[in-house]
Amino acid sequence: MTPDGAGAMADAGGGYLIVGAVLKPHGIKGELFVRVETDRPGEVFAPGRVLLLGDDAGRPVGGHITVERARAFKGGLLVKVAEHGTRTGAVDALRGKSLLLAEADVPPLAEDEVFYHQLVGLRVVSDEGEVGTVREIYETPSGVMLGVKRPGARELLFPFVREMIRRIDVAEGVMEVDAPPGLLEL
Repeated sequence: MTPDGAGAMADAGGGYLIVGAVLKPHGIKGELFVRVETDRPGEVFAPGRVLLLGDDAGRPVGGHITVERARAFKGGLLVKVAEHGTRTGAVDALRGKSLLLAEADVPPLAEDEVFYHQLVGLRVVSDEGEVGTVREIYETPSGVMLGVKRPGARELLFPFVREMIRRIDVAEGVMEVDAPPGLLEL
């Protein structure tokens, strides 16, 4: 993902990415209300896409759904799946399941993109030297914030925006930042 969010998907571990979660069944026609965990919902929830079912940690639990159609609804998506034509106990049992996509099925990222999970563990450096290590990613109403653990100081919330990220090198394990004056002293 770029600092503006392109390509974001949460890591499920084991070669899978979490792309959504079933919040609840919707209506009587077998639709699912889904929380979206990707910034590419048009690609991920396209008709014909097969998504694996997973647990809270994103591990496959067996089973899958095949997207027939998806439409925006109250901050998420209503997804009609091929496997269910009406609301049944099987549809109700999907509540709380993660929706997974195998990493092999994800289109290659652009040169300036990374997945969220690739940011965790990166060393953060600035012109002043070592800042800390990315330990957490927070999605806030104002944008993505990186929780940076600093030695001898409390966690720094660093805005993940293009203007403040100079370079990310996953292979090297480093993210170079341009912090505005005073931010690193917080």
